[in-house]
Amino acid sequence: MKKTLLVLCLSLPLFADIKHLSLHQAIEILKKDNLELKIAKFNAKMKKLEAEAVEGMNYGKADLTLNAMRSNDAGNVFGFKLQSREATFRDFGFRDFLGGVGMAMQASPDYDTFKSMMTNPAMADQLLNTAPDDLNYPDARNHFVTKLSYMLPLYTGGKLTEYGRISNMLHEMSLLDSKKLLNAKIYETKKAFYDISLVENYIYNLRKIIKNITTLERVVVNMQKEGYAQEIDLLEVQARKAEAESMYNQAKLNRELGYQFLSFLLNQDVKSIKRVRDTATMPSVSRTALEANNLDIQKAKLGLQISEHAVALEKSRFLPEVGGFVEYGSADNTLWNDFTQKDFYTVGVQLSWNVFNGGQDEKNMEKAKLNYLKTRNQVELARKGIALKAKKLRTEILSIDADIRSYQKQLRFAKQVYKNYKTRYKEGLVSISDVLIKQSKELEMLLKLLAAKNKRNTKVFELDSILNRGGAV
Repeated sequence: MKKTLLVLCLSLPLFADIKHLSLHQAIEILKKDNLELKIAKFNAKMKKLEAEAVEGMNYGKADLTLNAMRSNDAGNVFGFKLQSREATFRDFGFRDFLGGVGMAMQASPDYDTFKSMMTNPAMADQLLNTAPDDLNYPDARNHFVTKLSYMLPLYTGGKLTEYGRISNMLHEMSLLDSKKLLNAKIYETKKAFYDISLVENYIYNLRKIIKNITTLERVVVNMQKEGYAQEIDLLEVQARKAEAESMYNQAKLNRELGYQFLSFLLNQDVKSIKRVRDTATMPSVSRTALEANNLDIQKAKLGLQISEHAVALEKSRFLPEVGGFVEYGSADNTLWNDFTQKDFYTVGVQLSWNVFNGGQDEKNMEKAKLNYLKTRNQVELARKGIALKAKKLRTEILSIDADIRSYQKQLRFAKQVYKNYKTRYKEGLVSISDVLIKQSKELEMLLKLLAAKNKRNTKVFELDSILNRGGAV
């Protein structure tokens, strides 16, 4: 029972909702728990392992093999005995040969006659044409071969060196991709925070507008009782109130969607946040910082280095390759029997040099050189393109700042006009339609102001991503 309670207490934080979350806390959770970032980290680790695998090729390859066989094939059995250092003259078929010689000696006991028989071509052909039974029809035999072989590249013309450099740079590229993804997720997290804060502001203002319309509704009801207002005036006010309440409910749904998206990003259930300012601070932009920090420019520069090493790799194909190998083992018809008495070794060096392949290497080298020239232009394009994009974003933000200042002034003016018209309506100087038109103008300016702030924040966060500011708030 105690163990069950302990496990339950430890697991409670895993299911707890997050409340009053700050933007800084959200970014830290994002870095740790976001699923896309976790996948990107796995990809980077795999690239690192690939680079280490290429590095391991410099140290050669050792293989331990054990073969267990049984055969009555004449060639195999003879080879088995020879490899086991057990071959005898009997295995060559000398028993049948000696039998033929013995019969000749019995037929010709004196030496001169035996000599004449052995030098007789017919007799020689008969002996030579005798099929040796021990060689052609051997008994089945077991054969066990234990062998340790080691191969080492001594010279590859620089192939392994260039492969190693390129694989390490591809690992660096994957780290840059992870950073770029992190910037994108931070961008989305910041935007979610500011969107929720803007919606909260919108909801707050809608409450005030609904409250004002409710007050106006009571005024119309009182004036209707006194005969100064008509039923149509009350219906018009109620219709406007219903419209505002619909917008209010829609805003709450949008806020809920914002929290759902934020929870998805953080892989945690977020219930509430600490609101941030309506407008994000625009970062300072300098060409030096942009070129030093922008990830697209860094990736382009790294790609240029990779293409340079790719040219060197293609050059290495014109050079020879030299490899060394050593092999040690033992063979017998019984596993690991008399291992050292029947052991063997082989040592060798191999040189391989392709002298003709139809011009493929030349064409591949030209292709690598062209790719290097293309990548060099891509680096310059990335520099100028990113600088232009940063300038464009900064200009757009400054333009939106001017719009925000204008909308703020118009909103303040619209509020004052609405108050004025509401007072004049009480005095019977304007119609209820005139009052509601002015109230609509207030709502219109509020929507324009919030939309401009949202657009500005999007541009600011995009500029943050370009500058690679990471989690800067």
